[in-house]
Amino acid sequence: MSTKPTTTDLEWTELDQRAVDTVRVLAMDAVQKVGNGHPGTAMSLAPAAYLLFQKLMRHDPSDARWAGRDRFVLSPGHTSLTLYIQLYLSGYGLELDDLKAFRTWGSKTPGHPEYGHTVGVETTTGPLGQGIANAVGMAMAARYERGLFDPDAAPGSSPFDHTIWAIVSDGDLEEGVSAEASSLAGHQKLGNIVALYDDNHISIEGDTATALSEDVLKRYEAYGWHVQRIEQSPNGDFDVQALYAALKAAREETERPSLIAARTIIAWPAPNAQNTEASHGSALGDEEVAATKRVLGFDPERHFEVADEVLAHARKVVDRGREAREAWEGELAKWREANPGRAAEFDRISAGKLPEGWEKALPVFPAGKDMATRKASGAVLKELGGVIPELWGGSADLAGSNNTTIDASSSFLPADNPLPEANPYGRTVHFGIREHAMGSTMNGIALHGNTRIYGGTFLVFSDYMRPAVRLAALMGLPVTYVWTHDSIGLGEDGPTHQPVEHMAALRAIPGLNMVRPADANETAIAWREIMRRHGDRPAPHGIALTRQNVPTYEANEDAARGGYVMFEAADPEGRDREPQVVLIATGSEVQLAVAARETLQAEGVPTRVVSMPCLEWFEEQDQAYRDSVLPPSVRARVAVEAGVGLTWYRYVGDAGRVVSLEHFGASADYKVLYREFGLTGEAVVAAARESIDAAAR
Repeated sequence: MSTKPTTTDLEWTELDQRAVDTVRVLAMDAVQKVGNGHPGTAMSLAPAAYLLFQKLMRHDPSDARWAGRDRFVLSPGHTSLTLYIQLYLSGYGLELDDLKAFRTWGSKTPGHPEYGHTVGVETTTGPLGQGIANAVGMAMAARYERGLFDPDAAPGSSPFDHTIWAIVSDGDLEEGVSAEASSLAGHQKLGNIVALYDDNHISIEGDTATALSEDVLKRYEAYGWHVQRIEQSPNGDFDVQALYAALKAAREETERPSLIAARTIIAWPAPNAQNTEASHGSALGDEEVAATKRVLGFDPERHFEVADEVLAHARKVVDRGREAREAWEGELAKWREANPGRAAEFDRISAGKLPEGWEKALPVFPAGKDMATRKASGAVLKELGGVIPELWGGSADLAGSNNTTIDASSSFLPADNPLPEANPYGRTVHFGIREHAMGSTMNGIALHGNTRIYGGTFLVFSDYMRPAVRLAALMGLPVTYVWTHDSIGLGEDGPTHQPVEHMAALRAIPGLNMVRPADANETAIAWREIMRRHGDRPAPHGIALTRQNVPTYEANEDAARGGYVMFEAADPEGRDREPQVVLIATGSEVQLAVAARETLQAEGVPTRVVSMPCLEWFEEQDQAYRDSVLPPSVRARVAVEAGVGLTWYRYVGDAGRVVSLEHFGASADYKVLYREFGLTGEAVVAAARESIDAAAR
């Protein structure tokens, strides 16, 4: 464990200290005005956040999306004022009125930081542990991006070298997702991430001794991190010189991720509220705010007090940031001149465009040949990988089952890893058995930009990923989840591995598009549509794929519209007819609808089969198209899916029927399970007859 250096090159003036104290006053006043919030941590972290934004981070407030910037992640999102006040002081566009509007309707300063809502916020944080995992993903993306554009540059010499800074809390490090992500970061030797651990010993229920007793730094040493600890100054505040030296030392450590533990006193220097759990999530009260202002030398009668000279001093970072960006642009220009081909790729990828003619790489599968959709997906990925270098990803230790390996000879691993395919810039990511971290790091990778990420596991284990999936949907991130073994069709592994409620539960997440293709050709079309959408309509996508073989049908481009007529109703001579009943199916159950149609057609019942691979895409279509697929005049409808039928009732209406699975599965051959649980063509026929009778009444 490193010890603190005794001297630094930090220039720390009275104006700097006054700015830090101003941050504390603003944090108290903002929470006091709205009457709720988290003032204590923002007060104690004021020197650390100020040091990062004013003295260490490479950023330009006049260009918040500058590609060469460092990233900052505030993992304990409840202390959002820690970030908002720095954005205000640094000139990102927040003003004093925005701080006064903290946590109120329509403000730029919501209770937790929201990506895309407030300029300068790099990720949405609040659910603890997600932020540090996002930071690990950003660090992974930065390394892969360097491999795309400047792989041969010496360490620290590339315009694509930058640092991911994070602040983490006790709560973050108690959450299991942070353990998974931190383990992955240590294994990957991500030397471009620096995390400051706010070790304030306080949680909502009191002293962290209520729930936390391990030596966190030893744990991180075991993960392979570079760790340091700094102590408080004699008065109880941060030792600014020691903190600055530790942060610099961490930035200079390029072989390991870094964690700096800082023992802090929450709500410092409030005379009575400091070091109390109350200061974590409650306004301090008028008397305590006034008393603290007196301690800091501020007028207790004034609110949101910011001296002109303090703001002018802090806003000088705008000029420094612009100079840093201009210097970076000069280095980038030299790189462009030396690497014209890679520069063209950089411009294309930065613009979110795909290579010219990339669609031609997509395979078309012959109709009539059975194939599992997971296998088809693997074939599609291999072809896409050959023409889209920014596409990368892997699996949570299930690559052979998920078929997620683009290039088996190239693994994203540090150079000294013993595996022969190890490559720090490799295409295939081995997330390990860490679904929580896989989802969260994928979010960080997408937030970083300039690559396209996917990750795979079994659909049933999407439960482990759900918090990150929800946040991806909230942020509108272009990530792709390859979820295989999508039903009881996985068979003998039994109910622990058979998803039943998962499709319905995932479809309930606003902004998540769930695609369950019926066959190999729908799988290829789904991947094409996902790739297109990630360029112009970013949103997370889950693609649910079969373990078992399913029939392959002729490709139909309307699959990209989410739902389409796969087989039209016909009379005995084979001429198209108005359907008497519509059978709606998705995934492996489309074949059941097709078989039922054959029976019904033979009985003289004109029957239409609608394949519905993606309800969300279908709902985007105009009413005329949706009515052409599901005619309002046809009330006899049956939906069939091997899972909870919750999402289908709105499509079948009052006369319709749903053939579904409303209980857990069992361990047996999948054909036996489908038969025993009533998921058969005969069951669909019976449901169709019931629906026809109901519609006639």
